[in-house]
Amino acid sequence: MSGGIMNVGVGALKANQIALQTVGNNIANVNTPGYSRQSAVLQTVLGQATGGGYIGKGVDVQTIVRSYDNFLTKQSALANSNASADSAKYDYLNRLQEIFQTGENGLGATVGSFFNSFADVALAPTDATARTVVMTKAAQMTQQFNFNASSLNDLKLGVVDQLSNNAGTVSELFSQIASANEQIASALSGGQIPNDLLDMRDQLIYKANQYVQTSQVASDNGGINLFISNSQPVVLGSAYATLDVDYDEYNNTNKSKLTYSFGGSDASELNEIYLGGGEMYGLLKFQNNDLIDATNLLGRMALAISTKMNEQQALGVDLNGDAGEDIFSLPTIPDALASSNNQGTADIAVTVQTSPSGATSFKATDYVIEYNGTNWIATRTVDGTTATLTSFSTTNPVNLDGLTLTMSSNSAQSGDTFYIHPFAAIASSVSTAFSSPQGLAMASPVAASSGLSNTGTLALDSLSALSDVLNQPSAVTLTFTNSGSSYTYTRSDTGSTSYTYTPGTAITYDSNSTGWTVTLKGIPQTGDTYIIQPNSNTSLDAGNAQAILDLRDLTLFDGLRPLTDGYASLVAAVGVKVQSAQSAQQITTDIAASIAKQKSNVSGVNLDEEAARMLQYQQAYQAAGKMMQIAQSIFETLLQGLGR
Repeated sequence: MSGGIMNVGVGALKANQIALQTVGNNIANVNTPGYSRQSAVLQTVLGQATGGGYIGKGVDVQTIVRSYDNFLTKQSALANSNASADSAKYDYLNRLQEIFQTGENGLGATVGSFFNSFADVALAPTDATARTVVMTKAAQMTQQFNFNASSLNDLKLGVVDQLSNNAGTVSELFSQIASANEQIASALSGGQIPNDLLDMRDQLIYKANQYVQTSQVASDNGGINLFISNSQPVVLGSAYATLDVDYDEYNNTNKSKLTYSFGGSDASELNEIYLGGGEMYGLLKFQNNDLIDATNLLGRMALAISTKMNEQQALGVDLNGDAGEDIFSLPTIPDALASSNNQGTADIAVTVQTSPSGATSFKATDYVIEYNGTNWIATRTVDGTTATLTSFSTTNPVNLDGLTLTMSSNSAQSGDTFYIHPFAAIASSVSTAFSSPQGLAMASPVAASSGLSNTGTLALDSLSALSDVLNQPSAVTLTFTNSGSSYTYTRSDTGSTSYTYTPGTAITYDSNSTGWTVTLKGIPQTGDTYIIQPNSNTSLDAGNAQAILDLRDLTLFDGLRPLTDGYASLVAAVGVKVQSAQSAQQITTDIAASIAKQKSNVSGVNLDEEAARMLQYQQAYQAAGKMMQIAQSIFETLLQGLGR
C-alpha cells in the first residue's frame, strides 16, 4: 500500500516540478520577443482495477503546449510588413522635405532675388554695381540648384545603401527560416512539439516581413514555405532564395529593382508592384517614384528658368554692343536609355525644343518610349498619359512636351523600348556661363517712341526683339484711327492694310529671322502714331532688363504657374506626399499595434497569472512531498510491526 502511495507522490512531485519549471520559463521569457506562453498539460495515470474498484495511480505530464493563434500570428506579420513600408517611406519623405527649405534661405527666395536684381539695372543700365549684383545673384541661384541636387543624390545613395543592407539581412533570415524548418521537421518526428523552435521560426518570419511581405503555406512535415512578389518562392523546406539590388532593364542609375536567385538559378527581377509591403518596398517606392518626381521638379525648374533666361539674354545687346550670349551653362540632356531586351539598334537623342521654345512646355516626368512595329508610343511615367509620336523617323524628329526627339536609325524592332530622363542631371550641373557684368545684354535692339502730336493715351507696355538682334529691320510706323466704337491702325511696312487694335494685344513684325513684338496699352485718337525702330543708343537702354523682369509673371510651369511660383509648387507637391505618407503610416502603425496587442493577449506572458500558477503548483509540489513523507512513515510502521 505504502509503495502505491509513494509512486503517486513521486509522480505528483515530478509533474508539478515540470509545471513549476514551465511557469518559471514563462517568467524568464516575459520580455523575449516572439515568445509564446507555455503550459504543462497534466493527465491522470489510468487506475489499477481491484476487487474494490479502480485505484488511482497518480498524474503524469502529457506534453508542453504553447498559447498560439495561427491567424493572429500571420496577421501580425502582415500588419508589421505594411507598417514598415509606410514608415520607411514617410521617414525618407521627411528627409526629402527638409532639402526644400522655405523662407529666405530656400531656393524660391534665391530665384526671386535673382530676378528682382534686374530692377536696379532697369533703372540704371550702366551701373556696374547693379550689374555685379545680378551676376552674384545668378551664381547664388545656380549654387542653390547644385546644392539641392547634391542633397537629393545623397538621399538616393542612402536609399540604395539601405536597400543593399536589407537585401543581405533578409537573405540571412530566409536561410535561418529554412534551417528552422529542417530542425522542426526532425523534432516532430519524435512525436513532441518543439515549442521554442516554432516560436523562433515565427519570429524569424515576423522579422523577414519587416523587410519584404511574405505569404505562408504549411507543409506536411511541419515546415513553412514562404513566397513573395506574385508567388515567387523564397523558402521551400530547407532551400531558400537570396535577394539582391540592381538597376532596371535600362541600366538607369536613378532607379533600383529587387532581384532574387533560388537554388543557384540566375537572378530574376521581383516586380515592385507585387511586393505589397515591407521596408524594402517602401524604399523602392520612395526612390523609384517620390525621389524621381522631386528630382524632375527641381531639374525642370532649373532647365526652364535657365533656358528662358538664355533666350531672353540672346534678344538683348550687352555693353560691348554685341548680342547677348548664354548667361547659364546647361548640361547636355542624356540620350534615351535603351532596354537591355531591345532587339534593334536604334538610338534616340533628346534636346530642348527651339522653335517654338519648349521652355514653357516641360513636364516634370520621365518617359517610356515604345515601338509597336507601326507607331512610337510615349508614356509619361508620372501619370501614365500616352501620346503617339506621329511619323517619328530618322528624317522626321518629333517634339514632346518641349523636348525634341531625334532618331539615329530606323533599326528599331517591334517591342523595343527606351527610357528618357531629361531632367535628372540638370540641377546638379547648371552654372553661370560668364562672370563679367559687361556681358549682361540689358539693352533692347529695338526702341519704341510715340508721336509728338499724339492726343490719346497710348503707352508702351512691352517691347522685345524676336531674333537676330544686330540686324533689325527699318523703322515701322503704326498710325491709329479711332472711329468711336473701334480702333484700327495701319503699318508703314504693309501700306494701307488696316488692322484692328486691341489694347494689351501684341503686334508682331517677323521677317527673315529678324523682328520684334510690341504691346501697347491705352486708347488712341485718330492720327496718333507709334514708331518701332532699331535702337541707336543701346548703352543707355534697359529694355531687355525690363523684359527679364517681366519673366517673373510668365506662365512657365504646366500652363498654370508663373516662373516665381515654380519652387512653391515643388514644395507643395512634396508636402502633399509627406502628408499622405504620414496618414498612411499612422493608420498602418495603429493597425499593427492593435493586432500585436491581440496576439499578446493570447500568447503573451502575464506575470500576475504566472505568479498565481506558481503558487498553485508550489502547493501541489509541497503536498506531493508530504504524501511521500506519509508513505515513508507507513512503510516504517509496517517494518516495525513485522519486526515484532
